[in-house]
Amino acid sequence: MGGGPAVAQPSEGFLHLITETRPWYKNSRLIILNLWVCLLLITSSTNGYDGSMMNGLQSVKEWEKAFNYPTGGKLGLLNAIQNIGSLAAYPFSPYLTDGLGRRPAICFGAFIMIGATILQTASNTVGMFIGARFLIGFGLTFAAAAAPLLVTEIAYPTHRAQATSMYNTLWYLGSIIAAWTTFGTFRIPSSWAWRIPSALQALPSVIQVFLIWFVPESPRSLVSKGREEQALKTLAYYHARGNENDPLVQYEFEEIKAAIKFDKEVAANVGWVSLFKSPGNRRRMRIIIALAFFSQWSGNGLVSYYLNKVMNAIGITDSDTQLLINGLLNIFNFIVAIIAGFLCDKIGRRRLFMTSTIGMLIFWTLQTVCFSLYSQHQDIKAGHTVIAMIFLYYGFYDLAFTPLIVSYTVEILPFSLRAKGFTVFNFAISLSLIFNQYVNPIALNALGWKYYLVYVAWLAFETVFCYFFIVETKNRSLEETAALFDGDDTVAMIAGKAAEQAGITHAPVTDKSSTASDEKIDSHHIH
Repeated sequence: MGGGPAVAQPSEGFLHLITETRPWYKNSRLIILNLWVCLLLITSSTNGYDGSMMNGLQSVKEWEKAFNYPTGGKLGLLNAIQNIGSLAAYPFSPYLTDGLGRRPAICFGAFIMIGATILQTASNTVGMFIGARFLIGFGLTFAAAAAPLLVTEIAYPTHRAQATSMYNTLWYLGSIIAAWTTFGTFRIPSSWAWRIPSALQALPSVIQVFLIWFVPESPRSLVSKGREEQALKTLAYYHARGNENDPLVQYEFEEIKAAIKFDKEVAANVGWVSLFKSPGNRRRMRIIIALAFFSQWSGNGLVSYYLNKVMNAIGITDSDTQLLINGLLNIFNFIVAIIAGFLCDKIGRRRLFMTSTIGMLIFWTLQTVCFSLYSQHQDIKAGHTVIAMIFLYYGFYDLAFTPLIVSYTVEILPFSLRAKGFTVFNFAISLSLIFNQYVNPIALNALGWKYYLVYVAWLAFETVFCYFFIVETKNRSLEETAALFDGDDTVAMIAGKAAEQAGITHAPVTDKSSTASDEKIDSHHIH
């Protein structure tokens, strides 16, 4: 890890081409576009709902009784099976997403999840419940692989970073609904105490099946299939009130064409091997895979799926209190993540990642100390302080690892590799989740507070990694950001071609100072 940190200077990019001076909420086309973006964002809510529901159901006596009080490996399987279903779909999802388009992939996944949720709600055996959860994960992969790509490819340029950051943030919306649903139904003296939360899991998918066909298809996907006229009309309709000659629309259109043409020229084979062929792509995948594992291996898996086990370990055993803390924590997470997502272009990705990892390390360490004091000395105050440390730890986690991991992943990938690269990201997340869901309950039972020390060391490693490898990407167009990893010459080439074709006299260029910085990074960190 020689050399300095991976920093690149921002570019002015497309900003000087924007002629729209009114706020977005006074532009009816942008209001409609942002509503379609919201429809896509709720895909993440389905995933968040699932994790929080399974967390909450462990405090619901009717669910425990129905499935014979699962513990250890059996409980781990009930949680992990959804991600095993996701793994089974990964070999197919990028081909559907690239081949048929983003919208058909989302609809296909939503249909599967609706059927699987019906099966889950009707379950009367452990095997039936496990099978249903496998299918939920299988369907979710198709929708979750396509939805954030479509968000980042249709969003208005100045809204793109915030909109894509909201994708993973909406995980907490589903989590909040599930947490408070289980809090409200756990008193029902029948199986409906857990069947009602299970049935509600299908709601986002039902909404998407009916409305997805009104959402515009990705202009980048349309250009890649030779449907350039339709792509131009889509950009013009939503980004310039129908004016195809608008400077911003022309620049976006020509930049998309130049980038896709460049991808085809330098990488005619865009198969899976292409993800690791060039130094730039290896650098991308190193960051993407690391962030995927960091997002699940930072200690959050203990609280996300086994909060009741943590609560029991520090003396908080009342179901009412456990479910109340779960509900309040999800609301807190949602608020912090939304604020961080909206600030990502002002503060910058790198600064958010560094603040997040340092803060997590500090408050996880303090949480570990408090947990050990309770475990060894039955210090009630220390046990209650663990709850405060959990909230503070999550506050820093939510600065970067909720809003940015999806948006940062899709923006640093070129269009030709975006679906496949994002699939690798999701695959890595599923692997890390399966490990967490199996290992955490077993390790926590066996080691108690000492298990927390493992995450202290890991968080220290995360902090060092982010310092050396996270590259700043704020204030760049999608094509400029993806090209950043291949060197500023590529950025300038694509921007220059786009500006030339669009008839713009002053092409947006990157600062020359970033070239030297990137060359330094390449020499020290890629080889």
